[in-house]
Amino acid sequence: MRRVYSLLLAGFFLASASAGFARDKEKKNDSGYIFTMVKQLPATSVKNQYRSGTCWSYSAISFLESELLRTGKDTFDLSEMFCVRNAYSDKALIYIRFNGKHNFGGGGAAHDVTSVLRKYGMMPEEAYSGNTIGELNPVHGEMDAVLNANVEAVLKNSNKKLTPVWHRGFNGLLDAYLGKVSEKFTYKGKDYSPKSFSDMMGLNPDDYVELSSYTHHPFYSKFIIEIPDNWELGEVYNLPVDELIQVIDNSIEKGYTVVWGADVSEKGFSWKNGVAVVPDKNAPEIAGMESGKWSKMSDADKDKLLFKFEQPNPERKITQEMRQIEFDNYQTTDDHGMHLTGIAKDQNGTKYYLIKNSWGIDGSPYKGYFYASEAYVRLKTMDIMVHKNAIPKEIRKKLGID
Repeated sequence: MRRVYSLLLAGFFLASASAGFARDKEKKNDSGYIFTMVKQLPATSVKNQYRSGTCWSYSAISFLESELLRTGKDTFDLSEMFCVRNAYSDKALIYIRFNGKHNFGGGGAAHDVTSVLRKYGMMPEEAYSGNTIGELNPVHGEMDAVLNANVEAVLKNSNKKLTPVWHRGFNGLLDAYLGKVSEKFTYKGKDYSPKSFSDMMGLNPDDYVELSSYTHHPFYSKFIIEIPDNWELGEVYNLPVDELIQVIDNSIEKGYTVVWGADVSEKGFSWKNGVAVVPDKNAPEIAGMESGKWSKMSDADKDKLLFKFEQPNPERKITQEMRQIEFDNYQTTDDHGMHLTGIAKDQNGTKYYLIKNSWGIDGSPYKGYFYASEAYVRLKTMDIMVHKNAIPKEIRKKLGID
């Protein structure tokens, strides 16, 4: 997922401690939504991916940091760019092996992070920030263009035989833009390698699985999800949408957070209002309007009112068929990776999920978080990543997960 080179978010980095956020049980924005937390799980401070397409790394790293909190470990600030660098290096190898007939760029998926954890280990932010020229937050436009030009040049000039040093040259570009990876570093007075640091954290990448919900593959089977940034051809388990929601709800109830991959390029998604909703334009009336007046309005006028986000309104009933149609018609696209950390309700009792974003806190009424309605999550979720123990036992049995 590659979301966000967004100029709207080009403020400097500000972090928000979620502990302070959690103390306020009731949250209200200027648009009239009032949220009451049902359950919120611990998370680390909000980061800012800034002008980079690396939401996949920020969301999955935030998830792993919450996993460390859940397992009683210290509060960690892990390096998103360590994952970006290693994934980019592997991505170049696969791109060349596919003779350029594969996706290549800054985007990725949550499983890229667990793959890096498995193969290369992990580093803390203080040991590998990825900032080589003094920038406060990542700015990857030039780097992405240069890396793409490099692999294209390798393909074009290989004369049907690659040189033995092309990948070393590619990694040299990564060293220049993100910094060399040290074989040894010191953290809290102890020496580590990326592998020994990973061992110290005690997280097993094989404990984490991805799930989705689409009818073009059989339910309770695995398939390679057909999204461009799935360059590693990662598989997801396929569930009916009702059971996918059960997994999310059970995860939060049992103390496990969720990586949430979704489409946020929707009228119903509003960062400045801190909500993501799917209004029902066919509802007989909208809160606050005279009875019958709503049904006589044009769709354009309805949109003007609905997307002012002045108060909670009736939402569409989301079906499995609707999910599939939107996926097949590119109305639900591979947009953005985020971190789902809690459940809340609005003043009408409607369920929402608390989403930690990676756009800093500028322009956000909820300090870098927002609330996505269950309808929005049902319709616009591409996939999720959870700890396998967060899946209800009966669903795990159907999927054949030990």
